[in-house]
Amino acid sequence: MKKVELLIPVGNQETLEKAIHNGADAVYLGGKKFGARAYANNFDNQELINAIKLCHFYNVKVYVTVNTMIYNNEVKEILEYLNFLYENNVDAVIMQDFGLINLTRKLIPNLKIHVSTQAHNQNEEQLSYYYQIGCQRVVFDRELSLEQIKNFKTPIEKEIFVYGALCICYSGNCLFSALNGTRSANRGMCVGSCRLPYKLIINNQIKKEGYLLSTKDLNTIEKLPTIISSNIDSLKIEGRMKSKEYVALITKTYRRLIDDYYNQKETSLTLKEKEDLLKTYNREFTKGYLFNAEDIINEKTPNHQGILIGTIVDVTNNKIGIKLTSPIHQEDAIRITKINKGMYLNTIYNKKGLLIKEGQSNETIYISNKYNLKKQDIIGSPVLKTIDYLLNKELNQLTEKKLPLTISFVAELNKNSSLIVKNDQYTYKITGAKATKAINSPTTKERISTQLSKLGNTPFEAEKISINIPSDIFINIQELNELRRQAINELIKLKSQSPNKKNKYQIPSLTEETTNNSKISILVRNEEQLLIALNNHLDYIYTPNRELYLKYKNHHELYFRLNRVAPQLEDFNNENLLCTELGSIIKYHHKNNIRSDYYLNVANDYTLNSLKELNVNSSTLSVECTISHFQNIKNKKQSEIIIYGTPECMIIKNNIFNLSQEQAYLEDIKHNKYLLKYEDNETHIYNHQPINLINNLPELRGFGTYRIELLNETPEKIQSIINKIKDML
Repeated sequence: MKKVELLIPVGNQETLEKAIHNGADAVYLGGKKFGARAYANNFDNQELINAIKLCHFYNVKVYVTVNTMIYNNEVKEILEYLNFLYENNVDAVIMQDFGLINLTRKLIPNLKIHVSTQAHNQNEEQLSYYYQIGCQRVVFDRELSLEQIKNFKTPIEKEIFVYGALCICYSGNCLFSALNGTRSANRGMCVGSCRLPYKLIINNQIKKEGYLLSTKDLNTIEKLPTIISSNIDSLKIEGRMKSKEYVALITKTYRRLIDDYYNQKETSLTLKEKEDLLKTYNREFTKGYLFNAEDIINEKTPNHQGILIGTIVDVTNNKIGIKLTSPIHQEDAIRITKINKGMYLNTIYNKKGLLIKEGQSNETIYISNKYNLKKQDIIGSPVLKTIDYLLNKELNQLTEKKLPLTISFVAELNKNSSLIVKNDQYTYKITGAKATKAINSPTTKERISTQLSKLGNTPFEAEKISINIPSDIFINIQELNELRRQAINELIKLKSQSPNKKNKYQIPSLTEETTNNSKISILVRNEEQLLIALNNHLDYIYTPNRELYLKYKNHHELYFRLNRVAPQLEDFNNENLLCTELGSIIKYHHKNNIRSDYYLNVANDYTLNSLKELNVNSSTLSVECTISHFQNIKNKKQSEIIIYGTPECMIIKNNIFNLSQEQAYLEDIKHNKYLLKYEDNETHIYNHQPINLINNLPELRGFGTYRIELLNETPEKIQSIINKIKDML
């Protein structure tokens, strides 16, 4: 029976060792570049080589994240990096960029590719395409339910997130950080805009304040049997920036439960395990979209919650009194919820003012008021334990994983003895001295077994020992020990050897393609905007409004913009379509006239070429591209760029603000207002200001199409924008 894989995040050497020795089947990690967690410590190239060797020694697979959007000037370097990973025996790479995936499949065909959740994997058409080009696995959108995932038919490996932090926006579709923090989530540099406070403003009134986009943490442990029985190949834990204690606890907890499932035992958490999970990290828990949960948001705080351990009952200038409901220990850390302030407990006092190491439930203990906190601000406040010293001490007492060893020892009188040690497919045989007849006490099988079992600090433990000797034989124990030592050392060398892989490739050259006959496109949202576009004879007109498209579709320049959340795709024939995700391109490119939108994160010519091979007539480049990125594009003729428009910062599953037709905004701490819309069972958040590159048109000559993307501009503003672009072209 093929068992489900336990896939653990690691951000440095310490967490790597915790994952290995606590039972990971595989780990995922990043190098210093091109991974979607740029602010984890990550591994340099030599550290990656060492990590792969260490993991493979313990039969743990290594997947390296190369899952960022790629610019033209990075292609050479990233291919060298991918080839380096292949030649050093990485088990797979995790990738987002559609063009780079295609290019890698052609140039490094034996490198296994897992398609990142950043690629927005959501429908059968995508899965089928990736399977056909040779990808091994897909990591699904976290917005899909387990039932949806289970029902996909494509025989590609399925990986899902089962524990850890959630993104509120569909992965690969978040521009909030890039547009407002100048750090791209699609480039691994998310600033965490969703973890900041906002005000919900509806019809000019503040309806709600708090951390309105901050999600709870995913925890599906209670549903583990259902998940494993749903034909899932890999269970992924989030957390490459989490602590080594987090990695240790989550790994060993899931390892036990998965093993219990396959051993037909009950898969339930102990009370201690439940509390330990809360202590290690939680923003409160949810079962997530995987189980159609509605309790996704924690509006109160984006921080780790720990567990409730008491209430503040006394405050003086020097001391704070806490009535405990759970034990607390010196060097624990707490948070006072009323003021959201945390501190380490370097000292704890009892009621008599004496120093103590710990306090128990129902006791009142005192801590130093080192921040001069005022009674009126904190009295009555719940107190959370956010770091548990004793738990961390327990988790850091690493018990090294031991590999099972089969040992065979054979000896006959006056013949050389032999010792065979075997682990997995690795076997080493060594010959010892000739055995002699015992003069007094013969050497027993039990004595030999005892000596061969003494594997000490080696990575092995004896699982099975077979000894074949006559009853009257003498074996020199010192020689036997030396034989065992040599055999183990040679077996370690065998297991540590790496296959010698070499791969040569040549990057395809790119052809410069520009045009002097540039077109203007426009996206319209209502009939008034559409009529202005028609009256100005613009070359391409896009609308997400289906009724509007059907009413005016006799105009050959009109295109229907499809929804980018599309787990199920309907049929279209002989239509003009602006495709917003890969599945619709795969499904519709044979029988429809299609163009692609900026949501596909296109930023290099190889992605443009891949789309061109799928009969995409024109591809809109990512709004994250700078002027220099645009200028570096070779195939400008097939490319479209947004020259003016307000892009979406986020698209979120469900109506999280219960909107209908009201005028609604989110306001951030800088008083920027982000328009909210609810359409097609998704909440859309638009940026607080438009992109405007109209004055940069002289630097951006030669592109096939320049787009205007309208939101709520007045007719006068629209006409002014059109006139200015026409004049400059």
